[in-house]
Amino acid sequence: MKIGVLKTDDVRPQLVGEFGEYPEMFADLLKREDPSLEFVTYEVQHGHYPEDIDEVDAYLITGSKTGVYDDQPWIAPLMAFVRELHARRKPTLGICFGHQLIAHALGGETRKSEKGWGVGVHSYEVQETPSWMVEPQESFSLLVSHQDQVITPAPGTRVIASSDFCPYALLQVGEHMLTMQAHPEFTKPYSQGLMELRKEVFGEDMVEKGKESLTNDIHTSAMARWMLAFLKNAS
Repeated sequence: MKIGVLKTDDVRPQLVGEFGEYPEMFADLLKREDPSLEFVTYEVQHGHYPEDIDEVDAYLITGSKTGVYDDQPWIAPLMAFVRELHARRKPTLGICFGHQLIAHALGGETRKSEKGWGVGVHSYEVQETPSWMVEPQESFSLLVSHQDQVITPAPGTRVIASSDFCPYALLQVGEHMLTMQAHPEFTKPYSQGLMELRKEVFGEDMVEKGKESLTNDIHTSAMARWMLAFLKNAS
């Protein structure tokens, strides 16, 4: 399977040397489950798109510090591309910003949450167990870094997992789009580095609580298996 990564941000210069860019993080995560995977990166923040939508088997939209509602010239074309992916029933994953953008592009709403920032390890309760959720769990935990949230899912969306902090945490649109607010590609060292870099944004109390949460287990391998099972079922 060849996955096209729609890259919507750059890793901060202070962290990229140790952790790589977002496409490398996703390749590391998913290739641990399937070493045969191939990846192609499209710098959509710079207007780079595939010449043919079918030149890859599936797409993945990364996270970004940009809000989906921000006045950035590259966001409207990306939303139009998402609508094309939806119309063509192309297997697609959306992560954090990608999750929010898909909901927003397809008729939902994303905005800053009144609950503020979420950082560190967050846990979610599974509301529905689809067939792609191999070795299903009643709950799972992943790393997060977000203030924006999906407030209203797109029409026809199924809520697969949620929490009190993030009611629309894992969503499925049709049989071809799976989106999540959390970051399965993050590692704990990267999350800690990001929190320390953004201490002035998050606030010291939030960063300390986030760092304390890093002692909790995260289920990145389970999520990677679910993501790949979803894409294979949708292909």
